[in-house]
Amino acid sequence: MRKNEPIRNLMTKEVITLTLSDSLYTAEKRLRVNHIRHIPVLEDGKLIGLISLSDLKRISFIDAYSREGTEDTPVYNMLSIKDMMIKDPITVTPDATIDQVAKEFASHEFHSLPVVDDEKNLVGIVTTTDLLHFYIDLC
Repeated sequence: MRKNEPIRNLMTKEVITLTLSDSLYTAEKRLRVNHIRHIPVLEDGKLIGLISLSDLKRISFIDAYSREGTEDTPVYNMLSIKDMMIKDPITVTPDATIDQVAKEFASHEFHSLPVVDDEKNLVGIVTTTDLLHFYIDLC
């Protein structure tokens, strides 16, 4: 695989997602159970936001108590997915090159990019970890 290949060859295609009706408890559980750090938020099948484990850590004490998180995080009862998510996150298309995605990560302070088609349908996600593995294999 070369740097000018489309990101579709590197992205994760089976993406764990949330909806606005999910709770922050659900978000934390999906992140932890699936060993992931970012979850796209969908509404009517369209990407509307992104939530990350670091977002949840920022508002709670989930790591202070246990690796499993907590079932009694009062702030989770006061906020919703809509309150916490990054709205209209920056995205890439499946045709973006691996090199273009790397440059996008390098110029921003985020660690994942949802991959969407022209209609904002989520088709995958790519993370900085995916790119690191790619560049390690390239060398």
